[in-house]
Amino acid sequence: METAVGTTAGQQTPRGRTRPGHARTVPWHWALALAGCGAVVAAALAASPATGTPVPVHGTPKALGASAAPDPAKAQLPLDCGPFPVATAISMSADLGDGRPGTVVAAHCAAENGTPPDAVYLLGFGPGDRPVVLATLLSERENLTVGRLALRSDGVITGHAQGYSSDDVPRFRPDISLDLTWTRKGGGWERSQTAAPVSQT
Repeated sequence: METAVGTTAGQQTPRGRTRPGHARTVPWHWALALAGCGAVVAAALAASPATGTPVPVHGTPKALGASAAPDPAKAQLPLDCGPFPVATAISMSADLGDGRPGTVVAAHCAAENGTPPDAVYLLGFGPGDRPVVLATLLSERENLTVGRLALRSDGVITGHAQGYSSDDVPRFRPDISLDLTWTRKGGGWERSQTAAPVSQT
């Protein structure tokens, strides 16, 4: 059973979103995106921010209210946006099964034209309850636009993303569509992806 707990924050369709001029798609980006199936996210997402010690996962994953979890607007997200601000596309607040509140957030550079790619981060509370990035689940270098994030009852994070196979593909008609899952493995998360039908809306 999947609980859709993602919330949009100023989310726009691929047609209406923008991207900085320097963030052009290059072929190796797509090779990275399509070859990323089964890639292990190289960060200890279940680690305590203070000690780095893996936290045992034996609780029940559940959605949380936004006020009980880290606020993406107060976090320093590692996006290089130059003069443009960072925009949150989707955020999902939850206890992922380790008893600690967290926020999964998709964000991008709010540029004035083009289609900016999203990055997906897991946030936790750091010293002084300041929101900190625990790990990057999806890099903006993969040139994907995230349209959904959700939490399943078994603690698996799911998402959907679309992208473009080349610069020749119109920005309003993405031709790559992926269903993404992040499964806890050891002290981190393992990502897998499968091709999905491309939405033409």
